[in-house]
Amino acid sequence: MLTATTHSIAERPTTQTLGVVAGEAIIGAHIFKDLFAGIRDIVGGRAASYEDTLREARQTATRDMVEAAQRLGADAVVGVDYDYETIGQNGSMLMVSATGTAVKLG
Repeated sequence: MLTATTHSIAERPTTQTLGVVAGEAIIGAHIFKDLFAGIRDIVGGRAASYEDTLREARQTATRDMVEAAQRLGADAVVGVDYDYETIGQNGSMLMVSATGTAVKLG
C-alpha cells in the first residue's frame, strides 16, 4: 500500500476519501537501554538503542495504520503524520501514533 506525507499521490488521482486511519505503538524503554543511552549522552555520539526502539515503534504504528486502511478497502494513505510522546512514570514508555487519510486511487 502506498503511504505519503503529502495530501495526494502525484502519479494517481484520488477518487474517493474513505476516512481517517490511525495506528499506535507503545513500547517500554528497557532500563539498560536508559543506562547506556545516558552514558552515550555524556561521552557524545548517537544513542543507537533508543534509535532502534523508536524505529520499531514507528514501523509498528505504520503497520497498524495501513491495516486499518486495508480494512476500508483503501489503495493508499495520504497526509501521514507521526506523533511521539513519552508516557508512564518518569517517561518510561514511548508512544508513537501514525495517522492519515485512507483513499481510493484512480
